[in-house]
Amino acid sequence: MSMRFPPGFQFGVATSAYQIEGAADEDGRGPSIWDTFSGVPGAVTHGDTGAIACDHYHRTDADLDLAAGLGVTGYRFSVGWPRIVPDGTGSVNQKGLDYYRRLVEGLRTRGVEPVATLYHWDLPQPLQDAGGWVNRDTVAHFCDYIQLVLDSLGDVVPVWVTMNEPFCSGMIGHLQARHAPGQADLHSALAASHHLLLAHGLAMGMIRDCAPQARAGITHLLSDIHAASESDADRAAARRLDGHENRWFLDPVLRGSYPADMLDWYQRQVPVDFIRDGDQEVVAAPADFMGINYYETKLVAEDPGEPYHQARVIPAADYVSAPQLTANGIDARPAGLGRILRRVHDSTPLPLYITENGAAYHDYVDPEGAVDDVERVAYLTDHFAETVAAIEAGVDVRGYFVWSLLDNFEWADGYSRRFGLVWVDFGTQTRIPKASARWYTRLIADQQAP
Repeated sequence: MSMRFPPGFQFGVATSAYQIEGAADEDGRGPSIWDTFSGVPGAVTHGDTGAIACDHYHRTDADLDLAAGLGVTGYRFSVGWPRIVPDGTGSVNQKGLDYYRRLVEGLRTRGVEPVATLYHWDLPQPLQDAGGWVNRDTVAHFCDYIQLVLDSLGDVVPVWVTMNEPFCSGMIGHLQARHAPGQADLHSALAASHHLLLAHGLAMGMIRDCAPQARAGITHLLSDIHAASESDADRAAARRLDGHENRWFLDPVLRGSYPADMLDWYQRQVPVDFIRDGDQEVVAAPADFMGINYYETKLVAEDPGEPYHQARVIPAADYVSAPQLTANGIDARPAGLGRILRRVHDSTPLPLYITENGAAYHDYVDPEGAVDDVERVAYLTDHFAETVAAIEAGVDVRGYFVWSLLDNFEWADGYSRRFGLVWVDFGTQTRIPKASARWYTRLIADQQAP
């Protein structure tokens, strides 16, 4: 525990609505694309859904006590669009607005800063029926929704994240079909990605107008991507995959334009006909910070058979020893986080927040009733140390939100992957803080030591 962070550094935890709330058909909430997708046979491990999840909707106070008990100074959560506007547009569900007001006030009462994410993938299903994010009209409906949220919470939420990981919503949901809405079409993926970024830019302007005292930005999932060899083919493939996953989303926000090499690459395959005059200026709206979600280093080789970017990610198990792999086979070496932080720092003067970082392991409750997740303790120790090193090298990192407070519904992996600092028995909803939770509490407390 020799790590020292700058004064005011924010130690937090992160969650999202569909992954923990449950109560999917209670108090006026409408269906989301994840309610629909998780009902598709084979889409989610074991057919799991978020209908109950961690039952956080009914256990909010107890869970906020858990978060506050860790000593965190920030709590990142997402507002569920279907809980506010059940049909995506039209009638407003006041019970939903009241719920998030109670959540935010509960955090403030406990001395924890609320960090609200406006979109964490739970698009109302009726909007998907009308085309979803591929349909530009969804951007306008999103703005109507966030106006309601800002009117209700703008006076009590000091930090807003407009979009969580538009790469996942746009590409994994519309090209890889592994996430909702489960499509596999390049044009749809590119259009949806653009409309998500456009919605971000418009949201920034609305936050400025409605909550001028608040800080706001976007959160990107960024992977640390490297060529599998020094061959020109592998290096080009790594460059394309970096363009597909990282630069296609970073450049419009930071530079006001899509990367020229990727725009040319995509235009050879499909018409890029969804970018209108003025869009890119909106997307590049000034922000107060950049959120970074980091999980993975990727080794990439050329694959002429891959239809969209002709790159193949080599399974980490093929080149990394077992201790460096997470339960879902991710390369967990921490140096990748440092490289990503330095890369983004070199691209923008904006302060950076690690808005998600964590790992899944094969956690279990031992005979003494404890969860001794030594792997996660080692993972967090190394990644926090990497963050300290980046700060000491001049990178302006202001906070770190561990993913996640609770074991939860982990999207297409259902309940088969545990990321939490707190164990959740999903049958009984019992909570058990893990060894990693105690480690985090000590790390935070040690920052106050002389």
